[in-house]
Amino acid sequence: MKSLRLFFFPLTLALAFASFSLHGADDRVFEMRTYYANPGKLDDLMTRFRDHTVALFEKHGMENIGYFTPVENGDNALIYFLAYPSREARKASWKAFISDPVWKAAFEASKKDGKLVAKIESRFLEFADYSPKLKIRKSKSPRLFELRTYTAAEGMLPQLDYRFKTDTIGIFENHGMTNVAYWHPMADQEGASNTLIYILAYDNADAHEKAWAGFRADPDWKAAAARSKERAGGKGLLVKKGVQSILMEPADYSPMR
Repeated sequence: MKSLRLFFFPLTLALAFASFSLHGADDRVFEMRTYYANPGKLDDLMTRFRDHTVALFEKHGMENIGYFTPVENGDNALIYFLAYPSREARKASWKAFISDPVWKAAFEASKKDGKLVAKIESRFLEFADYSPKLKIRKSKSPRLFELRTYTAAEGMLPQLDYRFKTDTIGIFENHGMTNVAYWHPMADQEGASNTLIYILAYDNADAHEKAWAGFRADPDWKAAAARSKERAGGKGLLVKKGVQSILMEPADYSPMR
C-alpha cells in the first residue's frame, strides 16, 4: 500500500502542474488600446496600421494579438490588443518604436491631410487565473467577437470570478461560444478591484443571438446564478448597469480573426 501511495503522489503533482500550466502560467502584460479617429479618418488610420504600424510593432518586440472595429461604430473607434513580457519591456518597445525613422516617416505622411486620431485610451491588463490559454488563430471566414466588461459591486469581484471559473465559462462553451481570454486591470489601473474584461467569439451574428438565447434559458446557468447570489449573502454581484458589451469585427490585418 505504501508503494502505491508513492506512485500516486507524483502523478497527482504532475496533474496539478499541468492544470496550472494551462491556466495560470502566462504572466504577460496585455494592453488594450482604443483609438478614436477624427471624422472621415478611420479608413486612413486602418491603412496606416495595415501598411506600417503592425509590422513596426512586431519589429520592436510587441506581440500583435487582435485589431477590431465595433459593429456599431459611431465613435470611429479602433480597438486593439498587444502583449509584452513585462511593463518594462513595454516601455522599451514603445521608446524604440516612436524613435524609428520608418515610423516617423509613415506618421508624417499619414497626417498630411489632417491628423488621424482624436483621442487614445490605454489600459494594462493581466490574465484572470481561470482564463483559457490565448490562441491567436484565423478562421476560414472572419468571426464575430464580443468585448464584455463587468463592473462588480464593492467586494464582489472574487465572487464574480468564482462563478465564471466554476460555472459560466463551461456553460458558454456548451452553447457554442468561444472563450478567448479573461483579464483584470493591473493593480495600478482604474477598476483593478472591481473589473472583469473578457472576449467571446462566434461564427457569425446569428450564432451570437442563438448562443445567448440558449445560455439565458439554460437551467444550469439559472442554478449557477442562484448559487452565486446565495454565496454573496443575497446581494447582487454587479453594480447597476454593470455590463458593457461591444460587438466587434476583426480588421483584415488582425492576427486574431
